[in-house]
Amino acid sequence: MEHFLEKVREVAAKRIVFTEHALEEMNLEGEIISPDEIKEVIFTGLIVEDYPSDKRGHSCLMFYHTYKGRPLHIVCAPRPDYLGVITAYVPTLDKWLEGFIIRRKLK
Repeated sequence: MEHFLEKVREVAAKRIVFTEHALEEMNLEGEIISPDEIKEVIFTGLIVEDYPSDKRGHSCLMFYHTYKGRPLHIVCAPRPDYLGVITAYVPTLDKWLEGFIIRRKLK
């Protein structure tokens, strides 16, 4: 997975493109997520889930506590010339265990 993380960061250094869905999630009232926070997750965070067979192409879920002091998840997929950010959100304890890197098991 380390090689994939390097690839994510390499293409993100070229260009980051946000899907419409990502922009909608980033602009939710009360949880505005800035492009700087997205970059912080990409360049400092870790991959917590890997999706090699995703229909949009190989993608991953990344996590980091941003400079704003909050946890942040992004799903992104590297392309040859850019990193596509598919979604971004503040994870919650109803779906994630404390630490926000392990999903809760659904009952």
